[in-house]
Amino acid sequence: MNGHREKAPRVPTIRDVAKLANVSTGTVSRVVNDASDVKPAVRKAVEEAIAELGYVPNAAAKSMRMGRTRTVGCILREINIAQLGGFVSTAQNVFNEAGYALLISNSEGRREREIKLLRSFSSGQVDGVLMGPYTPIEGEMEEILRDLPVPLVMIDRDQPPWCDAVYVDHEGGTRLATSHLLGLGHRRIALLTGPMGLHPAVSRVRGFERAHAERGIAPLPDLVVSGSFLRDHAYRATSALLGLSQRPTAIIAGGIDMLSGVLRAIRTHGLTIPGDISVVASGRNDLSDLHQPPIAVVGWEQSEVGATAASLLLDHIIRGSRDEPRRVLIPTTFDPQASCAPPRGQEAAEGP
Repeated sequence: MNGHREKAPRVPTIRDVAKLANVSTGTVSRVVNDASDVKPAVRKAVEEAIAELGYVPNAAAKSMRMGRTRTVGCILREINIAQLGGFVSTAQNVFNEAGYALLISNSEGRREREIKLLRSFSSGQVDGVLMGPYTPIEGEMEEILRDLPVPLVMIDRDQPPWCDAVYVDHEGGTRLATSHLLGLGHRRIALLTGPMGLHPAVSRVRGFERAHAERGIAPLPDLVVSGSFLRDHAYRATSALLGLSQRPTAIIAGGIDMLSGVLRAIRTHGLTIPGDISVVASGRNDLSDLHQPPIAVVGWEQSEVGATAASLLLDHIIRGSRDEPRRVLIPTTFDPQASCAPPRGQEAAEGP
């Protein structure tokens, strides 16, 4: 005996199958798990690659991906935002009644964190995913979402177009709020909102511009500030606007976590609401209700968002995908409060 031991033959992996079939590992996973949304030609290529390589799927992982974890993953930017409480509790009730647990993860609005969580969920930990990504849905992010081996429902996002989604009519609510302020005589209205690659921001800007167009008034582009939904950004942006030689006479906080930053900046500058500046919030919460005066709100039912998103995902898990993605638009309302008044020294405008 020369002590030489032959190496055991290498066991083919899912990556080997994907490379041979010229598809992603997510596509191989969907074929292995009998997903209904795989094109016949792609399925055939993957099955031929599996046969040629002798690939054997991990039975335990497959069992989990076939809907036996009874767990649904949910990725949110910040789980401590008060307005999301109604969404989470309602979605959790829907899943619990169906025998599923809801696993909530906090992405902190960081792209790398979102990608890491999605890849973790791709490994068979959950049967489906709810997600409201802070990262624009393009490039690598869209590829990762498309390759998820489990059903996906987007929360308050209208992209990607091939995915089930529940999103809010921010355009309609912002149009109503802007029109109300214009009717009070405001002409220097500021809109603060998030990244323009995301539905809530794009939709709010569209509603803002539409309200101005309906009254034949040109909006002031320098008063539209996008880039972040974070409260600290709202504070900095509001402070900068209030430092202008011609500051805005009204501000719309276009994000559910922005009101506190706006109010803090107004207080820092020693201004009053609505005497010096009118304010509109997005999403009702204790701060908007208890502030004196109460803050006008563009509102919607977060519980309706949660129940609808959970129901769509459960239906997809149980019945499989449909030919066309399902898109549900949640309506908004505008509740004018004492935080909105005509600009100082000006009567309410009539007509355009």
